[in-house]
Amino acid sequence: MTDPTPGDVALELERLRATVETGFARLDGALALLVQRSDQLDTRLADHEQRLDALERSRWPLPSVLAMVAVIGLALTLWQTAAH
Repeated sequence: MTDPTPGDVALELERLRATVETGFARLDGALALLVQRSDQLDTRLADHEQRLDALERSRWPLPSVLAMVAVIGLALTLWQTAAH
């Protein structure tokens, strides 16, 4: 085998540098896309949290309403029983 000439080594190093730069550019683009998606997900999550909080605040007081209906029903039953 022959020893590589300095020109061949420089050429291979230049090719290697170009390959590494291309790889870093692709990696940088992929990371930027992931950061953008993460920001979008954070925004959507905050929106869902606000909507869920609004739903929880405007929820009907169903147990209280049911208790009142039960008490009114009991009162009407007692009134009808006492009337006879």
